[in-house]
Amino acid sequence: MNARTRWTASCLLAILALLAVCGSPGTADARIVRIQVTATESPTFGGYSWPGVGQYEKVVGKAFGEVDPFDTKNAVIVDIQLAPRNAGGKVEYSFDFYILKPIDLSRGAHKVMYEPPNRGGKTWGNFGRMPGGNDPGSVTDPTVLANAFLMPRGYTMVWSGWDKAAGTSTAGFNTTITLPIAKNADGSSITGPAYEYIVMSGTAAFPLNYPAATLDKSKATLTHRVHLNDVPAVIPATGWTYNASGTTINLVPAGWVANDIYEFSYTANDPSVNGLGFAAIRDWNAWLRYEAADDFGTPNPLKGDIQRIYTEVVSQPGRLLNDFRHLGFNQAENGKKVFDGLMQWIAAGDGINMNYRFSQPGRTERNRQDHLYAEGVFPFANVKTHDPITGKTDSRYARCKETGTCPYGVEIYSANEYWVKAASLLHTNSQGTRDLHESRFTRNYLISSHQHGTGNSASKGNCQQFLNPLNSAPVQRALFVALDEWATEHTKPPRSRVPRLHDKTLVPPLPQAGMGFPSIPGVTYTGLKTTRYLLDYGPHYYDTGIATVNPPLITPPYEDNPHNGPIYPSFIPKTDRDGNDIAGVRLVDVTVPIATYTGWALRAGPQANDGCESAGQFVPFPKTKADRLASGDPRQSVEERYPTFEQYQHRVAHAIREMVEDRLMLCEDTASEYARLIALGLAQGVPAPPGPPPAVSPVPLCGDKNEHHGDDRDDERDDD
Repeated sequence: MNARTRWTASCLLAILALLAVCGSPGTADARIVRIQVTATESPTFGGYSWPGVGQYEKVVGKAFGEVDPFDTKNAVIVDIQLAPRNAGGKVEYSFDFYILKPIDLSRGAHKVMYEPPNRGGKTWGNFGRMPGGNDPGSVTDPTVLANAFLMPRGYTMVWSGWDKAAGTSTAGFNTTITLPIAKNADGSSITGPAYEYIVMSGTAAFPLNYPAATLDKSKATLTHRVHLNDVPAVIPATGWTYNASGTTINLVPAGWVANDIYEFSYTANDPSVNGLGFAAIRDWNAWLRYEAADDFGTPNPLKGDIQRIYTEVVSQPGRLLNDFRHLGFNQAENGKKVFDGLMQWIAAGDGINMNYRFSQPGRTERNRQDHLYAEGVFPFANVKTHDPITGKTDSRYARCKETGTCPYGVEIYSANEYWVKAASLLHTNSQGTRDLHESRFTRNYLISSHQHGTGNSASKGNCQQFLNPLNSAPVQRALFVALDEWATEHTKPPRSRVPRLHDKTLVPPLPQAGMGFPSIPGVTYTGLKTTRYLLDYGPHYYDTGIATVNPPLITPPYEDNPHNGPIYPSFIPKTDRDGNDIAGVRLVDVTVPIATYTGWALRAGPQANDGCESAGQFVPFPKTKADRLASGDPRQSVEERYPTFEQYQHRVAHAIREMVEDRLMLCEDTASEYARLIALGLAQGVPAPPGPPPAVSPVPLCGDKNEHHGDDRDDERDDD
């Protein structure tokens, strides 16, 4: 054998060895192997047909997948190599899916809106201008359907299960996932420390997320407190009980104090491999996008159609997709990209308590709840930052950059995410000393003064003030269009709009004068903000996902960095003299205000002045000058701000037009927004016009749709 032949043979052997490890381009070790269609409705939506697109059909069923636990794309899943394997050495799982698609795909957009459900439920309705709950295909009202956002554009909509805490499938089209249980090598149950945060009322038993490993109550502790800062009082063993299977606990006698805090620490067994939810999302969307049929010949209902997939999420699944990106799951088994763009609503810089042993994906930290679950974990940002506490350097986009599979992202979030989450760490460094530059893949948008969620009714719930009614949906729709233009036409979206340290629109919550919030009669301001700690679950937890201590400890300062301590500094938006956030995307309600809107709220009742979790506040301005003087309210009255109806009307119209010109509202949303804001102003004291309020604005609401303002940022650059 000559030198050239030996060299060729060596190269061939090396290539074969590499393919054996990585898999050939046509081989998928993690994949959907079978789909089972359980229901088809064609046409759906009562047969309604959209011009240019036609009718839609509904396809519902269950998908079955498997992954190679030793493939590097899957090995990041905690406990994956301890899960049971089939005869082929793969780990199996299954999940529910729900698809709405044009019957004639050739008339559609060849684009998918994928939503990982929130606790099993579909949450796209506000964004999509669609009712219907978990079965949107059941909507038949032609007036409603004509006003829908995605179907007239020819989008296919897809949902699939990923969260084992979502419950079982029902006729209501809840979407969940079936996951394997990790076991020790000898087949025995894995045990470990587990923790439950309990806020409930009534006499029903509390269902544990994992069964107790022993019914010996001396191995568990239940505590009770009223306020977050109270010292927890231990409930004696005689004061609570397990059921016979160790899957629930209850008080003796039964009766939880509503809204009080109970915490239960115990030894659990049989952890589910929750991180498989990431692979389920990856493999399902990759199968729909790239494959023709399953292993048994069942055809892909979207075969050959998909050119782009964008996500739309609300809260929990946004935190899921933050970790999905960070862990490298946007690379399919064939090496290609899964999602082209992620539209994140109210996720900000947090991850999800999922890829850990005995994790609980349904948990989410607030001012008062679920503080001791791993969620706010470094890295927080989409550009590289250094963590001075652990010494790590990372970004949520680091892995996808290595494989060339990064999705574009628009991060849209409320003011509540600054008060109870890690939003400021999305665009400041971990030391809290400087603003971060822009990622070339993402834009960040604070919806100023917004609550977590959208469109609350005129009630107080458990809070001291009326709930915040702001609705970000028009901005989300505009940015979804901008995200598509970014991915397909390389047209950059509107510039980021967030508060900044350098211009002092991002500040600490105390003192009150420093953050600018006015002293409004009857409104308590405490500056209560969630602290972002590095929590200590025992050695190597953040590398292995396996806790030896739970509930966790608050990590003491590192010896080589004693002044930084265990806290990641985070901040909140500064307000104007009305109490409305200065920076961010200001909805017309905030630009032309009739009230103070906040992203934070405080509780009423026995838990008074603890945080009111995800709620914000709506505090109307005094209607008249006399009202203002009588109450001592420092905020100008509605009467003083808008002496005539015409002044209010013109300011609303101009503010809407500016939103459209900045590509933060679509023309199709302007008429309804104008009508809503006119009605709101009149209800809050704006002088009524002589006749009926005009249905059409005196100012054109839509300018040149091709006129783009402020798309680029000078500091955008690669984050290496």
